[in-house]
Amino acid sequence: MLQDHGLRRDIVGEMHLRRWPLIEAPLEIYQIVRLCAADATGADSIPSFRPGGQPLVAGGNRHLSGELGADLRFTWERHSEATCLTLFAQPGTPLIGPALAWAEAMPGEVVRATQIVIVADDATAQPLVDALGYDPAEVVSCCIGGGARIWSDFRIGEQGYGRLTVAANGLHPVELGRAVQAVQELGNYRNLALLGLPVARGQWSRLDAADERLRKIGTMLEEGVATDNAMLDELCRLSLEVGSIGSATRYRLGATAAYARLVQERLEALCPMPLRGYASLTDFAQRRFTPAIRTCEAVARRQGELADRSAQLSALLRTRIETHIEDQNARLLASLESSAANQLRLQHLVEGLSSVAITYYAVALIRDLTGGLDAFGVVVNHELLLAVATPLAFLAVYLFTRRARSRLFAERKNQPR
Repeated sequence: MLQDHGLRRDIVGEMHLRRWPLIEAPLEIYQIVRLCAADATGADSIPSFRPGGQPLVAGGNRHLSGELGADLRFTWERHSEATCLTLFAQPGTPLIGPALAWAEAMPGEVVRATQIVIVADDATAQPLVDALGYDPAEVVSCCIGGGARIWSDFRIGEQGYGRLTVAANGLHPVELGRAVQAVQELGNYRNLALLGLPVARGQWSRLDAADERLRKIGTMLEEGVATDNAMLDELCRLSLEVGSIGSATRYRLGATAAYARLVQERLEALCPMPLRGYASLTDFAQRRFTPAIRTCEAVARRQGELADRSAQLSALLRTRIETHIEDQNARLLASLESSAANQLRLQHLVEGLSSVAITYYAVALIRDLTGGLDAFGVVVNHELLLAVATPLAFLAVYLFTRRARSRLFAERKNQPR
């Protein structure tokens, strides 16, 4: 018996999600992509489909698929921040009305809804395309997947659905399904990516204001027209502002960049073949989608540059403040050193005077001690004795004081710091 890793089956199952059933013309596909709150993205939040009062769908996890009735299938999947429900209906099935009502009643805000009509060939598709009344200047048409052809203006119709017509042109059902699914994923990821454009535009004026404030702080720092503390306070406020902009845009613009890469990957996988007189999917993306993504990238890049410049200016100002502090400390140390030198000179003077005073008392003591020698019959020349004893006493006191001071300094020098 194999001992599976706890995530093995989830990992393998992930590789089999988001697959459509075989697609054969004629067929109608309805797909709705919604943004949902974090607590409303599970399959348990899906209302049951009840034709005739009997629930046919209920519960699940991240992916559901099955049949809602005769000639009507569905798939549902949960992405990181969105859910996607797709209905596959044979033309004329009576359940399509209730199924659409069920799909439209699900929770979440719709970011894309598409109606896809798949027919056998170009000849069958042309009357349908003419009936849709596409603006010739807006219609996008090209070949995808090795032979299938699509028509769309990628605009929202009166019922809230975008309209896409596909001619299979003999493409195998597996290849046709992959091609149509790739076209849908391209459009879904495109809309999800473009959610970052209003966010980017909304922060542009704040970035302009922050850039101007940063320029003024740099001028003040260069010209020295404000105190260091005032400039540091202004820089702190500016850094908080730039950080607030980053917090407000980081997730959405990061998601936009990720979705844009997925759009590019799907576009490369489809290899659209342009048709004369029509714009292709590549033309549509380069003309409209790419500039929007460049705007989002510019906002993210500019926010990062402002943060870096603010950090550099803060580091420069802190270096300047630290230099001023070091200069103040040097001047303070110089002052302390001068005071210590003066105190040492004063101490030497006091030591000299102390030596004289101690010598005086020592000589007086010698005089008193020798004053009584006459009573023992010892004759002493007191003047000569004091004349000789005075310099000797002074020298002894001086040497003793100097030695004691040297020993004291040596002990202090050897003490651990």
